[in-house]
Amino acid sequence: MSAHTVEYVRYHIPEERSAEFLAAHTRAAALLAAAPQCVDHELARCEDDFEHFVLRITWTSTEAREQDFRASELCPAFLAELRPYTPHIQERRHYKATTVRGAGAAVPTLYAWAGGAEAFVRLTEVFYDKVLKDDVLAPVFAGMAPEHAAHVALWLGEVFGGPPAYSETQGGHGHMVAKHFGRNITETQRRRWVGLLQDAADDAELPTDAEFRSAFLAYAEWGTRLAVHFSGPDAVPPAEQPVPRWTWGAAPPYRG
Repeated sequence: MSAHTVEYVRYHIPEERSAEFLAAHTRAAALLAAAPQCVDHELARCEDDFEHFVLRITWTSTEAREQDFRASELCPAFLAELRPYTPHIQERRHYKATTVRGAGAAVPTLYAWAGGAEAFVRLTEVFYDKVLKDDVLAPVFAGMAPEHAAHVALWLGEVFGGPPAYSETQGGHGHMVAKHFGRNITETQRRRWVGLLQDAADDAELPTDAEFRSAFLAYAEWGTRLAVHFSGPDAVPPAEQPVPRWTWGAAPPYRG
């Protein structure tokens, strides 16, 4: 569970003071943006009654907010901006996240956008066909098990937001990481892997929109760099953790 602390502050601001209130929060937002203890923040205004506002600030921890931020040079200026509105605070509380969370269907997963299980099966079949014909990567995958491509399709499907099939049948993140121990993957091999995966995505007719391919390539870069790290001679197995769940990142799916 995340150590982050979420602070909620509910305000009732008279209509005639709303403009100055918003201006003060805009200035205070610049101070939060400079605070390493602040993860993100948002001020929302009620649609039903414009005099009600809710400020949400996510802090790295309760201690970071109560000790580090308060002791920082930013805090006095931050408090000075918001102090005139303290009498209008109806509630201020701090919350910890629970395990009850999830996304709705308004934004499709990368898995669904790509075309689901069939798309990742096509991708890995095309990809490993290329790998076994490649002078740089063929030696790395010599003796590859017949089911390897199918297992990687399950892995990628789960990573990109699909069902937890890899975790349920293969053992999760630790199992995947363990497959790289002692292989001493080189940077040249890593780059070729990423390049061939992009070529395979084209040949397998995965979506070519900029938003999907940006997220797809970001995972390929992240995953292969971890593979290089854990394939090295001094690699230490990580603590058990869930399969990463990749999302759209900076750019959500474009819908014109």
